[in-house]
Amino acid sequence: MISGAVLYHVPLMDTTEKRIALCLYVLVCACQAQAFKVYVSVDMEGISGITCSDQTLRDGARYDEGRKLMAADMNACIEGCFAAGATEVVIRDGHGGGMNVDPAAIDTRATLIQGTAAPYMEGADGAEAAILLGFHAKALTPGAVLHHTFSSLTIQGMWLNDREVGETGVLAAILAEHKVPVVMVSGDDKVCAEAREWIPGVVTCETKKGTGPQSAELVPLEVAHRLIREKTEQALQRRKEIPCITVSYPAKMRWDYLPKGHVRTYDPTFKPVENPRRVEKTGESVEKMHLGK
Repeated sequence: MISGAVLYHVPLMDTTEKRIALCLYVLVCACQAQAFKVYVSVDMEGISGITCSDQTLRDGARYDEGRKLMAADMNACIEGCFAAGATEVVIRDGHGGGMNVDPAAIDTRATLIQGTAAPYMEGADGAEAAILLGFHAKALTPGAVLHHTFSSLTIQGMWLNDREVGETGVLAAILAEHKVPVVMVSGDDKVCAEAREWIPGVVTCETKKGTGPQSAELVPLEVAHRLIREKTEQALQRRKEIPCITVSYPAKMRWDYLPKGHVRTYDPTFKPVENPRRVEKTGESVEKMHLGK
């Protein structure tokens, strides 16, 4: 980097040295101007190769397999971020308790955030763009893999300003409150369609086709990882063209809760509850209402 001290001594240099110093200074300034940060929120149900809850639940018979698949998608995305010119990547393990991947398995160029004690959107502020990696469709979406909205055990559905919403829409709204646009979403075909409905211009990366709540037609892993890298790079190159979503305030949120002990929304035997317990809130922050503040 060219420091102020170097520029201070420029008058003592000969003409060639001055030109070289000036060119280097301009180059550094240009590189700094292009520097940007990316925030990546990662869920598990939409990860490449994930087809059933045995891979996503901590007590599932195939949970270790799911953890490795999640790390592989994360690394593909990180690679795409840096290929697009990102200078900082913050990646959040956002599934369940946020302690899924082995930190040693993650590309060391990125900052990994894990655990539930961390602030909800820690690392998002100052990012030029956000990516929702490995996401899933909202609860009760026909044919979607592992569909639910934040809690497969307790929430039958959510609404934002009288529009049914899933995790993709809620996080896009919260990130908009942090002035960070969501530029890419990956997962099955159903969540990709949902993302396009909520985020105009968003780039989507379809890594599987949902064929039911516990099944999917998978894109081969090698192809899926290549797609994630390519779509990440493409989305970040277009980051200035994709704005934050617009939410009207005061915003109204609604939750329809399932009775205690009900089967999960993505259980093949699930049947919608006719009169769920309903909670509504109105406020100036989607994030605060979502967190119960």
